[in-house]
Amino acid sequence: MPPILATDLDGTFIPGDHLLPDDPQLRALEVLRQRIASERLEVVFVTGRHLDSVIEVMQRKHLPQPQWIIGDVGTSIFHREGPGCDQPYRPLQSYVNHLDQIVGSFSIAQLTTQFSSDAELILQEPEKQGRHKLSFYCKARTITEQVRAIEHQLQNMGAPYRVVSSVDPFNGDGLIDLLPLGTDKASALLWWAEFRNHTAGEIVFAGDSGNDLAALTAGFRAIVVGNADRALAAQVAAEHQRLGHPERAYLASGHATAGVLEGCRHFGLLPE
Repeated sequence: MPPILATDLDGTFIPGDHLLPDDPQLRALEVLRQRIASERLEVVFVTGRHLDSVIEVMQRKHLPQPQWIIGDVGTSIFHREGPGCDQPYRPLQSYVNHLDQIVGSFSIAQLTTQFSSDAELILQEPEKQGRHKLSFYCKARTITEQVRAIEHQLQNMGAPYRVVSSVDPFNGDGLIDLLPLGTDKASALLWWAEFRNHTAGEIVFAGDSGNDLAALTAGFRAIVVGNADRALAAQVAAEHQRLGHPERAYLASGHATAGVLEGCRHFGLLPE
């Protein structure tokens, strides 16, 4: 069984734009792509992107096609089908059923009705919504107040959902996601590991931003790439130290894909 690399995409596994052909990130991607193609490394993408966006960036950036994609901030898991299928990836029904149990009879439609009249919240595009995910844009400067107000309303409604917020690094938009309680990248990857009969210790997770923090400290071996915020890197290292296994956190010097490759070599997933 090949070792398993679970990785965020943007800022982590995806090389940066406008790189020279000999850039370490592009060289690292080629090494990783060859390793994955030869089935000596299994990769799982763990991303906030929706499926169509993942497929688009895989084609545009010449990324390998993984067997598994955990998308939509942990609210979807897709499996790659065999040749000749009309859709390259299909949702894993067992995980759909798992999230259905969390939310019960409380539907996304009810949340949409509740919050769509708020002038400060703008529904994101239809392809960014999901059966278990409701996403809005808001002004970045008011995001803290918006999150507080939404959490208060969810509590009053008895809705089994949580709020995850961030600011888009590319355009500065405030991003707000409503997800089933307890759901994020870390919980989805842990669920997948159990589903596939893997332990957390068998998986290496690579990330770069705050929404990767839970997965970087969930019991997996962790790679923090060199372009990550140093405060995040320090937080990950401190948490692994607190848990008694500081050797499970690796703070790479290489940026994005180069840092992922560096971390994989550190943990023995690839030879030096």
